[in-house]
Amino acid sequence: MSRQSTLEQLSQQSPVIAPSMLKCDFGNLAEEVASLDAVGSQVLHWDVMDGHFVPNLSYGALVFAPLREKTNQLFDAHLMISEPAEYLDDYLKAGCDCITIHIEAVPDPTELLLRIREADCVAGLSLNPDTPLEKIAPYLPFCDLVLVMSVKPGFGGQAFIPDSVERIARINELVGPETIIAVDGGIAPETIGECAAAGARLFVTGSSVFNADDYGSAMAEMRAIAESRRTSLSS
Repeated sequence: MSRQSTLEQLSQQSPVIAPSMLKCDFGNLAEEVASLDAVGSQVLHWDVMDGHFVPNLSYGALVFAPLREKTNQLFDAHLMISEPAEYLDDYLKAGCDCITIHIEAVPDPTELLLRIREADCVAGLSLNPDTPLEKIAPYLPFCDLVLVMSVKPGFGGQAFIPDSVERIARINELVGPETIIAVDGGIAPETIGECAAAGARLFVTGSSVFNADDYGSAMAEMRAIAESRRTSLSS
């Protein structure tokens, strides 16, 4: 899918619940993807950790590339790695539709964001909870997506950091409606509404989906809450 088509799909289907595959059952990875397909999931969020930029290891492109031909869901790769430029081609070849890098890993991400766009892929930039928003401000014109970390990256199942809501709202003031604001960490029925009201449109959630007995019901509940609270970004 082209970059423009991906952006249009994300905008038209907003609010979007993106299950974080970090929390799925890796012993049954293909079955988990099929289960999400069956309940109408649109985006799979792949948290890539290198054991250096963050303290944990997760998986790389080789793990999920074989799944590309088994699903029509968008592949959203979140690269929590120290040298994303060295591995970018691997994620492009794996069929990723969105690729997000961290400002903490690439202090001047302009060239890499442009490389992602030139590959017809959605270019995302993420920032950690303790990183000032001013760090990303110069690079917002080169971003299609801004991912606000609402927990410290590297571990699943953390509690939502309340200050993240204000950070989302401030970013919403800095970008136009064509830029997707995403939030990752501690997203649940209790936290998703405030994030949507602040301007977030894509919600990465792990435990709230994969710990539920019914993935579809869990996702529908959160989407309904976000839909009822979301801000009109056209104003």
